[in-house]
Amino acid sequence: MATFGGYLRLGVNIDHVATIRNARGGRFPDPVRAAQIAVQAGADGITAHLREDRRHISDDDIARLVRDIDKPLNFEMAATQEMVDIALRHKPHACCIVPEKREERTTEGGLDAAGAHNRLEPIVRTLRESGSRVSLFLEPDRAQLEAAVALGAPVVELHTGRYCELDIAGEIAERDRECGRIGDAAAYGASLGLEMHAGHGLTFETVGPIAAIRELAELNIGHFLIGEAIFIGLEAAIRKMRNTMDRARAQAAA
Repeated sequence: MATFGGYLRLGVNIDHVATIRNARGGRFPDPVRAAQIAVQAGADGITAHLREDRRHISDDDIARLVRDIDKPLNFEMAATQEMVDIALRHKPHACCIVPEKREERTTEGGLDAAGAHNRLEPIVRTLRESGSRVSLFLEPDRAQLEAAVALGAPVVELHTGRYCELDIAGEIAERDRECGRIGDAAAYGASLGLEMHAGHGLTFETVGPIAAIRELAELNIGHFLIGEAIFIGLEAAIRKMRNTMDRARAQAAA
């Protein structure tokens, strides 16, 4: 659990390097190479989401990430038997269970942990017994956090998508209220003994207030960094994000 002003980990999601590769086919750009650059640039871990339709990350990507990356792999996965079997085969450091709809472009909203206890409980238990750290991708909602505790998941990643969308729309007052909601959820989750993470849609402009939330231990950021890499390079984008997070955390502690 992060302490006020303490170090905030950065997980870099390399899914959309694979999206670019798959748009044309072939081997390039290679998401594993992107992961290696991310580690060199200061990432504390790598996140990859293996979807049912394999629209970006492939099974081979997961195997190579486990083999070739010397930082923790956070394996994002739907709550399906296929994904459980893959996780059991590769034994990633962490498994983050996310909602997944075939027609969505990206993960939309948090998992309904409260409404799916009976389906999720054996999955969480199996993954924990395999040695993976299990997290649930949830909305900043007290009932969902309490459900995570009931399921035995030690980590929750709070969905920051709505906060970022409100920033894009220029709804500043509502954005600030959503940031407060995320902060309140992080504090409540930590009080329940959960390790609190956050992510989805964060940019250089929006990451500061989230990084300043004392109870957060880790942020996971991907799409923005891959897009920014087109203009300034992947290493530079990650280093800038790392520095922005560190400044925000230090200023909050001052």
